[in-house]
Amino acid sequence: MTVQHAPGMPIMGLGTYGRRGSDGQAAIEAGIAIGYRHLDTAQDYDTEAQVGAAWQASGLGRDAFFITTKVATTNLDSGKVVPSVERSLETLCIDQADLVLIHWPAPDERIPLEVYVEQIGEVFTRGLATHIGVSNFTIAHIDTSQRILGDIPIFTNQVEVHPYLQNRKLVEHCLKVGVSITCYQPLAHGDVATDQVLAEIGEPLGAGADQVALAYLMQQGLCVIPSSARKDRMQRNFDAQKFTLSDTDMARIAQLDRGERHIDPAWGPDWD
Repeated sequence: MTVQHAPGMPIMGLGTYGRRGSDGQAAIEAGIAIGYRHLDTAQDYDTEAQVGAAWQASGLGRDAFFITTKVATTNLDSGKVVPSVERSLETLCIDQADLVLIHWPAPDERIPLEVYVEQIGEVFTRGLATHIGVSNFTIAHIDTSQRILGDIPIFTNQVEVHPYLQNRKLVEHCLKVGVSITCYQPLAHGDVATDQVLAEIGEPLGAGADQVALAYLMQQGLCVIPSSARKDRMQRNFDAQKFTLSDTDMARIAQLDRGERHIDPAWGPDWD
């Protein structure tokens, strides 16, 4: 059974960063064959063409997929967001995205938040996306964006979350105000695979440490979008949906948080 953390979006998604060229398309097609239906791309990834080709090659209908893309920081200026999304849709071979996100707040806040948040609202009102959201937004960004958008809901905030960076203050605030969380880097760039605590928890379940890390996030209702080019790893990640952790297991993993952030550009926001 496919569990959903928010209406229409599978809780397990396939990250497509690095999946360029024919090899990248083949990897995405392998993920689709495994059962991934939530495909996550971005203008900056340069993988929208591969995602578009892969879903079409699957033989499945458009309505079988939940497709997310993200607006690059180079497209945040006045008048740029909507045309960039229209180009993305053409590249993805779709008429409407399921979700379009602002990938990052403007570098060093050089562009006022209102400029691009109002435009992502226009993406929604024009019907270019079923849902709109944000990525790498802080609490302050979220609260201000909700005021700007008014009745248009922010569907999700896609941020770095894994056992070593649980980002609790931001996560709890987003969920409180009705914004779901999508976790990128949910395996901490692979570091969780050798974690002894996660391995001990997984052993009686027949799960690996990496699968326990994903199960931990999903059991909290958080979406995960792990990325891999290898079919065996994609399958392991997908199979993490089968495992249920005990309250004791969850409490032990909660103690692994050490504020270890992997994605932290100098021009990025001041994190909560």
